[in-house]
Amino acid sequence: FADYRDQLISWEDCQEGLATYGELVGLPMDAAAFVTHMKARMAVAAEATDRGFPENVHLRIENGEPILRRVEKAVPPSGLADLEQLIADRLEPLHLLDVLRNTEHWLHWSRFFGPVSGHETKLDDPISRYLATVFCYGCQLGPTQTARSLGQVDRRQLAWVHDRHITEAGLDKAIREIINAYHRFDLPKHWGTGKSASVDGTKWDLYEQNLLSEYHIRYGGYGGIGYYHVSDTYIALFSHFIPCGVWEAVYLLDGLLKNESDIQPDTIHGDTQAQSAPVFGLALLLGITLMPRIRHWKHLKLYRPNPEAVFTHLDALFSATIDWSLIQKHWPDMLRVVLSIKAGRITPSTLLRKLGTYSRKNRLYQAFRELGNAVRTEFLLNYLGNAELRTLIQAATNKSESFNGFSQWIAFGGDKTLPTNDRDEQRKLIKYNQLVANCIIFHNVYSLSRVLNDLRQAGYPLTTALTAALSPYLTRHLNRFGRYDLDMDKSSPELVYDLWQ
Repeated sequence: FADYRDQLISWEDCQEGLATYGELVGLPMDAAAFVTHMKARMAVAAEATDRGFPENVHLRIENGEPILRRVEKAVPPSGLADLEQLIADRLEPLHLLDVLRNTEHWLHWSRFFGPVSGHETKLDDPISRYLATVFCYGCQLGPTQTARSLGQVDRRQLAWVHDRHITEAGLDKAIREIINAYHRFDLPKHWGTGKSASVDGTKWDLYEQNLLSEYHIRYGGYGGIGYYHVSDTYIALFSHFIPCGVWEAVYLLDGLLKNESDIQPDTIHGDTQAQSAPVFGLALLLGITLMPRIRHWKHLKLYRPNPEAVFTHLDALFSATIDWSLIQKHWPDMLRVVLSIKAGRITPSTLLRKLGTYSRKNRLYQAFRELGNAVRTEFLLNYLGNAELRTLIQAATNKSESFNGFSQWIAFGGDKTLPTNDRDEQRKLIKYNQLVANCIIFHNVYSLSRVLNDLRQAGYPLTTALTAALSPYLTRHLNRFGRYDLDMDKSSPELVYDLWQ
């Protein structure tokens, strides 16, 4: 309930950082120059799309409404199914604990765990305790079931390590260590550049009798949203746990700004929930390119760069003009907000929630919305005129949806219910799950690299298209449920039918 303006940097600090920040994001810092720059960008996009309309076989206009033909689904490269079967046959069967043990041996990511106070009694064999705890909570087994399965630890020990040795900050550092090591592999560079990421949320159930639980209209049921930022190289960069009732776009920018790994994307993809006009405007000023997949895009307004602009083929699509005077008037306030976010004084989600709450009275919100309308119009024009861009966005969002299914596959020990009413604990459980997922992705890429190298040395015709079509979300070689020994020599007890003996 605090006033967000109290968290902003001073006007003196804002003025000092303007020149450097302008060079960083490639935007003019003078209000009039910025407006001229944005008008030119919109005009270029509009003229290019209008000029290419006669040759655009995917786009037609009926009764003043644009209609896009679906882009044909890409045909898998020849030989992909055979290659995937060869890989599946050659991958070594593993248990999930084997994956955690191997990645820990290579990267020592458990070094970020330890006594919270610094004065706790040291653990006997701490690494095995940490791995068992990550397995316990990342796979949603719970301490009791994990203790029964492993037979080497007590359920109270697992819960104690979780409470007293593993923090959310420690989980973030362990995840970052795995991401940085993953970035050194050659194979993921066949899947993406690391310069873009996609976002998507998946619902996790919560107890209904919980003040933090909300009913989700789209998914049904009470719960919260695990919100993931997934790199175009398939690794998950950031995870967050947010309420069901909030517009997901509010948290879209947080993940990119909090991401401290070696993979630093500057382009973000998402679905309809990952966009709104203020988010488009704020993303531009933060140096982030927002390219979402919008469901009802044809119902959004397209804005002319200026009232006099007329277009030969697409003129009927434009229904409004940007209020550039509003942007120019509040330009200093917008820059102060952006520089405060960059300085870590306030998060984008906090700002967007505050601005949205006071949207009818807050002229700063209206300025961000006007700028966002300009940026979104430019994006939609490029979206209409470029089939390759639409294909790229679809492929990027598919990676996020695939990761959601992969993370749920890992949480096999439960029913997608987070068994706690504490929001801090809920965030930790989401981080545990992301840590296990990234360990498996890392190990799969290691195994894939070895198999592909062996196949190439054996003369198998590997092509760039084939390797680019692979995915590290492999599960067939992983045993989630442990190993059970069938001892036929063990004697069975005598069968008795009587109730009372």
